[in-house]
Amino acid sequence: MIEPSFQERYAPQNECFGCGVANPKGLKIRSFEDASGSFVCDWKPEPHHLAFPGVLNGGICGALLDCHSNWAASIHLMKKASAETPPCTVTADFHVTLKRPTPVDDVLHLEARVVESTHDRATVEATITSNGKVTATCRGTFVAVKPGHPAYHRW
Repeated sequence: MIEPSFQERYAPQNECFGCGVANPKGLKIRSFEDASGSFVCDWKPEPHHLAFPGVLNGGICGALLDCHSNWAASIHLMKKASAETPPCTVTADFHVTLKRPTPVDDVLHLEARVVESTHDRATVEATITSNGKVTATCRGTFVAVKPGHPAYHRW
């Protein structure tokens, strides 16, 4: 039996392009926490995700890092608050660096780690690795939203 991802466990109706389980055309990332406390995801690009032959579109790299980092922040904030469900978090800012071309012919490994947090926000650093080389990095801030925000209780 395959363990459910955070997305499958906490947001089965989410329609987000990057992480939405319920989006039939989305990227459907599956995020987990490993034994070291890092948040990890393995994801395989499809041919329609390319920028040019053999290389993943940079916007797709950004979407992968944004959504995976957002889930790392949300789960971290849930645990920090000793809550039973994660807060709905949104991206306040994120900066992606495309370090080298990301191939579409390999399973990509995403890894995210919370580096700072308060009660309602977390700063996350994340990477995409392919064939043992980091191809993209991200640093972003993710904020738990309150009632009245359009994303409140989207999952």
